[in-house]
Amino acid sequence: MKITILAVGSKMPAWVDQAYADYAKRFGRDIQLELKEIKPEKRGAGVSAARGIAAEHARLSSAIPARSKLVVLDERGQHWTSLKLAENLKQWLGEGEDLCVLIGGADGLSAELKQRANVLLQLSAMTLPHGMVRVILAEQLYRAYSILNNHPYHRE
Repeated sequence: MKITILAVGSKMPAWVDQAYADYAKRFGRDIQLELKEIKPEKRGAGVSAARGIAAEHARLSSAIPARSKLVVLDERGQHWTSLKLAENLKQWLGEGEDLCVLIGGADGLSAELKQRANVLLQLSAMTLPHGMVRVILAEQLYRAYSILNNHPYHRE
């Protein structure tokens, strides 16, 4: 299975890139985690939030891999535990489809992408910096993977 994370934003601090890379390399051969950065639309000088979201929508839509389950991170999404994420990861692995997770930009994601999603998922009830979201998402995906493989990383 390939898990693609599409994240609006670039030029993250070195600690974000290092932490993400650390979790990404922990997966076994059956899961490949890949991060693709999507160029954010410049704001200000006549570019409204709606126009920015529309431009980012086009970039994200064209980057979503074909035949992938689509998970969109959204503050109004479902509240899952790590165990619930592991349950769903197991199901997705069994279905043999790849997974694509979207992290929106500063103003969020288009309504069309949210409607297209197989799952709207809330990573936290709090607002988090975009770089931190990448790291937390990679860690939670690894945690779900370790749960499925009875690895002692996750403890109840």
